Parts: sequence; structure tokens; C-alpha cells
Amino acid sequence: MTQAARAAEMAARTSYGRLLAFLSARTHDIALAEDALSTAFARALTHWPAKGVPDNPDAWLLSVARNHLTDHQRRQTRFPTQSEIPDMPDTDADDSTFPDERLTLLMVCAHPAIAADLHTPLMLQTVLGIDAKTIARLFMVSPAALAKRLVRAKAKIRDAGIPFQIPDADQLPLRSTAIAEAIYAVHAHDWLDPSDGMGEEALYLADLLAQLLPDDPEIKGLAALIALSHARAQARVQNRSLVPTPQQDVTLWDDRLIAYGNRQLTLAHSLVQWGRFQIEAAIEAVHMTRKDSGQTDWTALNKLYHALLQLAPTAGAMVAQAVVTARLHGAQAGLEALDRVEAQTGSGFQPLWAARADFALEMADLKLANCCFDKAISLTTDLAVLRFLRQKRDNLPADP
Repeated sequence: MTQAARAAEMAARTSYGRLLAFLSARTHDIALAEDALSTAFARALTHWPAKGVPDNPDAWLLSVARNHLTDHQRRQTRFPTQSEIPDMPDTDADDSTFPDERLTLLMVCAHPAIAADLHTPLMLQTVLGIDAKTIARLFMVSPAALAKRLVRAKAKIRDAGIPFQIPDADQLPLRSTAIAEAIYAVHAHDWLDPSDGMGEEALYLADLLAQLLPDDPEIKGLAALIALSHARAQARVQNRSLVPTPQQDVTLWDDRLIAYGNRQLTLAHSLVQWGRFQIEAAIEAVHMTRKDSGQTDWTALNKLYHALLQLAPTAGAMVAQAVVTARLHGAQAGLEALDRVEAQTGSGFQPLWAARADFALEMADLKLANCCFDKAISLTTDLAVLRFLRQKRDNLPADP
């Protein structure tokens, strides 16, 4: 990959959402802003190799996007006046001074006029630049159908004149819930693929939302959860293989993010209103105490997972509770707990089979362990997890 291509890719990863939000806030037309930005990136791939990468790639991209919008205005009457096309920074500017409009764009995507099940996909595509195919995989829907619905949603935002602004205080909580779910989805996406930098974006947006809504304990809980989880990012994968939390090298954990996460969690608790994100953050915080104590408090985790299951009985939380049960009461108790989980969720959840394989191995049932590892592997698409499971299966002792 050439230097110009790398620079364009970096700008797309780190600045796409900010650039698109800035353009969308001024055109009130997300699709048109996307088209202008796409033109700018395409132009960069031909211009930068010949002329060199500009000192300020973002400003250069905005300038090209502005020219595209100006040309569009000449062809159509989308904008009433020239003044409605924003002035962009000069291409040779030292720094990008354009405001960050991402939170405004998130609020637009969460508008009540947009179908609720499109709020999160629309935010992921526009603000974080995740493609429709990836989003469809996250939500287990048809990529083609989702792409069409996203196009229609953007047209509705334009045609209905949905305002690009932070809503009044009485409307904020309604939209903030949808935004929090979208940010949480980005956090989950980053856990699967931390190489794309989405974790930092999710943390930035959660912190921004927490500043906007300082009295919302769940938003602070979300910021804490993402920070504490992201603090382990460098330890999560080693030699391209997953490392489970209890086996991670704590010296690789990020002390700054741990401190920030614990601070946000304390502030959330002071507001005395428990919620899912706070409980998940508290679970992360318990794991983090191993950095100082050298031990994991399984009793505390058991209580927290019990509380979490009352609010959000997801398959992931159920399996995690079964793992905690095994640590406290033995592998047989863990297997019995997993049987109950399977009865509720079905047999297609990979972590259930990975945990069952571990419990079978602890009980020296090598045949069952091998079968369960095979099943878990068949349900795995993440390469780091796949490598981890294969290593565990291949290292099983010989069956006597």
C-alpha cells in the first residue's frame, strides 16, 4: 500500500464520522454529504500519490467536498443560497478547526420519525463509517434489505426537514437511550475486531454523551464499561490468539483507562439508579481488581451476574454466570447451569460450547471436551477465538 493510500485509509478510519457529521449538519442531507465525501476520498487516491499527502488531510478532504457541493448546487436547487454551503478550512491550514458535530448527527439518527430498529444501524454507518454488510452481520439481517432501509431513512431525514440540533432537555433522555445502544454496539464490534480503532471512538462518544447528560447514571455506566473493557485491549489477543480475562497479563492493562472507568462508575453509583451498563461496568471493575490483588472475586461476580440477568437475560450473561458457578461450586455445577442455558437459548451459541468443553476437561471427560471444542469451533468466525479454541482442542491429553 502506498503512503497516499495509507493516509487516505487513516483519514477514513479516524475522521470519516467527524467529516460527514460536519457536512451533514450544514446540508441537512446525509446522502448528499456522503456522496461529497466519497468524491473527496476518491480524488485523494489520485491526487495525493502525484502531489504528495497534504499537511492537513482532513482540511483537504473538506475543501474537495465543498467544491463537490458547490457543483451540485449549480446543477440543482438543493440549497437556497450559496451561504448555506459551509466555508471549509484552507487546504494548507495547520489544523482543522471545524466543530465536531457527531453528537448532533447521532441525535438526528435517533429521531422518533426514524424507525426504532434503524436508529443504531444508521448511527453506525454515518457516524462511525461501518459498512452496511458489517452492520447486517452484527444484527443478523440481510445486507441488501438493510442497505435499502438506510437509504430510505436518510431520504426521510432530508425530506421531513428533521433539524440538525441537540434536542430540548425533555427529549434528550429518549434519544440518549438509542444512542447509548449504538455506542454499546460499537463497543461490541471493537471487542471482535480491536484493530479498527472503534473502541476509542466508542469511548469518545460515550464520554461526550456523559458530559451532555451529567445526571444520567446509565450513560456514565456506559462510559465506565467501555473504558474498563478497552483497558484490556492490548492483553486480549497475544500471538493472534484470544487470551481469556482471567489469564491475561495485567501489566498490559491500561491504568489510565482503569482510573477513568472507575471514576465514571463511582459517579454513576452516586446517582443511585442501577442499570444494565453500570452492572456490566461493575463486572469489569471486579476483574480489574486482579491487577492489585492477584485474585478474582468470584463471589462478587456471582452477585453482579445475578443482578444483570434480572435486567438483561442475554445468552452471553447466562453463560458467564455458569462459568462463575463452576468457579464457585465445581465443573459439574457449571455443566448443569449450561444445560439450563441451552434449554432457554438453543444450541447455536459458541461461548456455551467453549465453556462446556472447559468444564468437561476439568472433569477429565476428554471425549466430551473434544466434541464440545469441535462444536464451538464450528460456530466461530473470529480468527483469534478460532485459533484459541483449536489450540485448546489440539492440546487435549491423549484419551487413555
